[in-house]
Amino acid sequence: MNWLLSSFFASALISLGTATLVTDVTGASQRSPLVNSTVNLTAIVTAKGKSGFYLHGDPVKDKRVSNGLVVFTTSATILSQVAVGDQVSLTGKVAEFRPAADPDYLLLTEITSPTNIVVLSSNNTIKPLVLGRDRSPPTQQFSALDVGRDGWLSVPNNQSRIDVVNTTLQPDKFGMDFWASLMGQLVTIPKPVAIDFPNSFKEIWVHGDWPVTGKNARGGLTLTFGPYGIPDANPEAVILGAPLDGTSNPKVALGSVLSDVVGVVSYQFGFYYVLPLTAPAVISNPSFDIAPTTLRSSPHDRCAITVGDYNVENMAPTGTHIGDVANHISNVLHTPDIMFIQEIQDNSGPTDDGTVSANVTLSNLVAAILTNTTVAYSFVQIDPVDGEDGGQPGGNIRQAYLYRPEKLSLVSAPGLVVGGPLNATKVVGSARTPVLSFNPGRIDPTNPAWTDSRKPLAAMWRTASGHTIFTINLHLVSKGGSSTGEGDARPPVNLPVAQRTSQVETVSTFVASILHMDPEANIVVAGDCNEYLQTRSVFASLTPLLTDIDEVAGIPPVERYTYVFDNNCEQLDHMFVSPSIVVRCAEAEHIHINNHAATTAARVSDHDPTVAKIRVC
Repeated sequence: MNWLLSSFFASALISLGTATLVTDVTGASQRSPLVNSTVNLTAIVTAKGKSGFYLHGDPVKDKRVSNGLVVFTTSATILSQVAVGDQVSLTGKVAEFRPAADPDYLLLTEITSPTNIVVLSSNNTIKPLVLGRDRSPPTQQFSALDVGRDGWLSVPNNQSRIDVVNTTLQPDKFGMDFWASLMGQLVTIPKPVAIDFPNSFKEIWVHGDWPVTGKNARGGLTLTFGPYGIPDANPEAVILGAPLDGTSNPKVALGSVLSDVVGVVSYQFGFYYVLPLTAPAVISNPSFDIAPTTLRSSPHDRCAITVGDYNVENMAPTGTHIGDVANHISNVLHTPDIMFIQEIQDNSGPTDDGTVSANVTLSNLVAAILTNTTVAYSFVQIDPVDGEDGGQPGGNIRQAYLYRPEKLSLVSAPGLVVGGPLNATKVVGSARTPVLSFNPGRIDPTNPAWTDSRKPLAAMWRTASGHTIFTINLHLVSKGGSSTGEGDARPPVNLPVAQRTSQVETVSTFVASILHMDPEANIVVAGDCNEYLQTRSVFASLTPLLTDIDEVAGIPPVERYTYVFDNNCEQLDHMFVSPSIVVRCAEAEHIHINNHAATTAARVSDHDPTVAKIRVC
């Protein structure tokens, strides 16, 4: 009853024209306690852009409550009435905005329909809050609603909505709450470091000079497990949006250092932003010279095999792309004994004309490698059914193996043939001598788990030493349709995680059948999994059977990444090995030839390749 009376009294005061504080509008929760109310505000203008201006009100001691607020208007007449530094009084309506087409974004509290604008004084100055000195963002979790063993990566996801629960902010613990508690405020980001390439709008993910976790040698933030075993969301990062004065953000690369940024905190496009008052300058760039792998094929060591893995991003049969990839394989990866390749397109590239064969594409790649080296690769793959494996329409992308015939050959036997697109290869044979019914062959290709997705390519090889090794080349279903990390749905929507889980389970069943017949079998499973190992539920069926080669090789967790997206350096491409390989030890390196490039245009693929050296005897 007391709450009802106080709410009624507050509404009555507002309706009578009583001045409202900015902090009354923002409140200590995600949504404004005064939504849909008409309020009278007095505050100082800190910034102005094409779609409104920002107000600074008197602060309160409660860190949950922002004293900043945006006034939305695109009216040139209204915008001309205010200038940065003006103390103004105005009347407006408290609204919560979210684009109708983007229901997974958070609501943005704003003042709309501003009227009765009066400039009370001018040339006032507001001292920005210096992040890293006055306040620092948390470094582990996004939201209190990210419940589950894997935090923001937990499955099932989309179990609650921030705007429905209307959580009370905990800015010292959760990153999204931290940025929400500063909404509309003027802040300084000291010494920003770019942690991704600019997007198409020239927006830049950065962290500033404050405590961070997961920092790799390049300066990016790697997705790792946090100190409590929960995946680290790296919520201390934020996006630099378009500068409010119309200047343009500079070109940056992963690890570029910028001049200090002064701007206002905002939320748009599913993420928290700082909108600079003016564009920063680049202070320094990292080196763009990429060292090649140190792991080389060993012609005199018949037990050692070098293994490469590379998603070559929609390789068509013509154009400069083939030559660039060939250069990487030749001069950066040093022609591994076997290459796991993903995203090979058919002979007509993205032209949707019914072509499914990729012999020209692969022959051109092998020929281009031969022009750089003395290595004459052979290749093997299986043509898919037209239009059934997803990817770029018309491209019929698939996995393939390149292999050095002097080091490896496909195991052959009377009646053993290459499988077709719908032939399921099976593990047959007898104890200690498993073989495949099709070699190479696809694993359970008619299983619904592989709908509109690439089917695993399994093969059995004989090495120069006479030992056998099984390989499985993966390209799991993509994350298309997922929500942003800082969106309304908690944990964030991860699509189609159920299908990816089923795909891994199908592969795990196949691996288990090999190990059941021969516990000492040499097995390598590698490729683009389109998922992080930190999403443990997806890989739960595989990890008891095989070991991540990064663990075997002792690669530091912060250096385990093959992809850069939003605020994270992350690993979508994985390599797993069987116990017999683990006990003989292995080496591995992620070669950041693409994600350490100067620009996105300089990249050959959006994935980085991996090279490993294993022993089969």
